[in-house]
Amino acid sequence: MAETYDFPDDLRTAQLDLHRTRAEYAALCRTLPWSVTPEPGWTSEKHVLGDRVVSFPASPGYTAEQLAEEQRLRRRLLELSVTVSTHPYWATLAGDVVDARSALKHADEAP
Repeated sequence: MAETYDFPDDLRTAQLDLHRTRAEYAALCRTLPWSVTPEPGWTSEKHVLGDRVVSFPASPGYTAEQLAEEQRLRRRLLELSVTVSTHPYWATLAGDVVDARSALKHADEAP
């Protein structure tokens, strides 16, 4: 049977915020142009070992609002990652810290 952990509330909250921020960042990135700066479109060459040819339309670049939001979310992701990974709770564990960190990622999922 898998070991259960008594994670502190602030650690659980930080991990949940990390999940939510990562999802928000991924959703934002799906809406952004492929290039931060305006760039002309291009098409890849056909390679000898494959038939795949990739085309990219011209990119208008990010707007000032898009760039600010992307940077804000990226800073928040870094901040939350550091908070979770350096939390004092990890030093109190005598067992497998890797297993505990994995368990934390799923701590708020419904059984």
